[in-house]
Amino acid sequence: MVLTTENNMLKIEDLHGRVHDYLRISITENCNLRCTYCMPAEGINLTPKAHIMTADEIETIAKTFVSLGVKKIRLTGGEPLVRKDAKDIITRLGKLGTELTMTTNGLLVHEYIDTFKSAGITSLNISLDTLQKEKYKQITRRDHFDALWKNIELLLENNFTVKINVVLIKGFNDCEIIDFINLTKHLNVQIRFIEFMPFNGNQWDKSKLVTYAEILEKVQDSFNFENILRTEDKPNDTAKNHKIKSFKGSFSVISSVTNPFCSTCNRIRLTADGKLKNCLFSNTENALLDTLRKGESILPSIEKNIKSKFPVRGGMEDDTEFQNPKLFSKNRSMIKIGG
Repeated sequence: MVLTTENNMLKIEDLHGRVHDYLRISITENCNLRCTYCMPAEGINLTPKAHIMTADEIETIAKTFVSLGVKKIRLTGGEPLVRKDAKDIITRLGKLGTELTMTTNGLLVHEYIDTFKSAGITSLNISLDTLQKEKYKQITRRDHFDALWKNIELLLENNFTVKINVVLIKGFNDCEIIDFINLTKHLNVQIRFIEFMPFNGNQWDKSKLVTYAEILEKVQDSFNFENILRTEDKPNDTAKNHKIKSFKGSFSVISSVTNPFCSTCNRIRLTADGKLKNCLFSNTENALLDTLRKGESILPSIEKNIKSKFPVRGGMEDDTEFQNPKLFSKNRSMIKIGG
């Protein structure tokens, strides 16, 4: 059984012994940026509003997962804060007794500081792929760099833990790796370098990949080896954590392409249209929202979904399969998954 009990508590365990206690909920497909690695250049056809989860449905589904042992919920999008009832959703989920957090592009966080605090959110992941204003405009197709940086400073002033997500693309921002790490000298932020991953419509190819090994090589070329500390990773952590000795902040690498962390995966993803994905790279989904709207229990769908989870990256076990566009193009674009 996938839904097993331990100390009289339900837990979601797959057929490979992995317990899933971390739910990522996309609450919208809309975004106020157009990042090239996330959204196809031609844009996307948005799911009609009638097929997007309402606040009530998000809360109901989230409560079900919490009853099954989920301890952490992350809100994603699109950009979650562009949703008109985002404050209501955040407030409701803040009452479920889990760790609540969010991944955001940061442009609207100044409007939500009090909401975050009242909901118990203490940590936010902010997407920022370059420290150069013109490059930011190029990759996001929008000119909001100054507004974003002002909001990062606002979060730090309000004692939020700030993790900056940097998707590295060779020939575009790999020359800024050291610049990002130098930010941590005086700022208590965590820089999270993310290997560029293949998704439908994001023009991925292997030549654009900056690997974990290449990142560390650049770091070692700029800092004395004895000053580069490999710090402890949390259980189920996707990031390999490091810091420079005496620097306030830290940096990490999420190496989904070259060093996948599938063996310790504890994540489940719920798309904005209520589909359950058991892996970021899976092209199969289960329609929880349809089931819920029929007045039926979603537990069988959850169990079916987790039972079908592959040991590695949606069943793409080697690099040849993983890098085959005929396979990864069957998946959604990143903006419709929710990260």
